[in-house]
Amino acid sequence: MKKRVTGIGGLFFKSKNPKASKDWYNKHLGFNTDDYGCTFWWKDKDGIDCSTQWSPFKDDTTYFKPSKKEFMFNYRVENLKELLVTLKEEGVTIVGDMQEYDYGKFGWILDNEGNKIELWEPVDQAFL
Repeated sequence: MKKRVTGIGGLFFKSKNPKASKDWYNKHLGFNTDDYGCTFWWKDKDGIDCSTQWSPFKDDTTYFKPSKKEFMFNYRVENLKELLVTLKEEGVTIVGDMQEYDYGKFGWILDNEGNKIELWEPVDQAFL
């Protein structure tokens, strides 16, 4: 099996007013925000363009369910399909089915405390 997690793909959190949060981070910390939050662009050790997403979600979002936490981490992974099979064999709870988009594949699991974790196999070039 290849590497599992290769980095942080995103930080997602609940907010009473996502627009106000985006505006505050834009004004005071210089985040280049849009409707989704802020995308941080960087290069990996091989010089490939990559991104990490920062996104406030409305506080009544159901996207983090079944977790009851106010946040969800997104981790960048290699070979998501194989990783989900391995994690299931290891007894990890898989949430829903893997989904594929032009910008990557997504899968969800629960950690040992019931926190929902989003796993993302990115297609970084899709953003360029």
